[in-house]
Amino acid sequence: MLTVWGRAFRNRKGQATVEMALLLPVVLLVLFGIAEFGRAFAAYLALQHAAREGARLGVTGATDLEIIQRVYDSAPVLDPSRLSVTIVPAEGSRSSGDYLTISLSYSFDFAVPLIQQITGSQISLQAQLSMLVE
Repeated sequence: MLTVWGRAFRNRKGQATVEMALLLPVVLLVLFGIAEFGRAFAAYLALQHAAREGARLGVTGATDLEIIQRVYDSAPVLDPSRLSVTIVPAEGSRSSGDYLTISLSYSFDFAVPLIQQITGSQISLQAQLSMLVE
């Protein structure tokens, strides 16, 4: 003979399954969003580091090609085909006391399709750094 509590518990067996089915998409969206934000932030930090390394080399009298190569070498996690480097002023017009500005632009692609539908398939990350030429 089932008691009142036993019948009530038996009728709620599927409740946990329904609750999980309702909450699982929201939980997965939050988890994937956190992971994608982490990837984008890591790419931004790599971009900032590469700009700093390129500027450090550039203020010592390096050529534009050497600066660009240092930028690419300093950011191995970034895809070089999506990385754009701008150096101002140009190689021949730099003199001591001038500011050398390194500007980087990177197209970051999201990996999770659901996040792509919310934010767009890619975002543009940018970093800029200026230093005095020695």
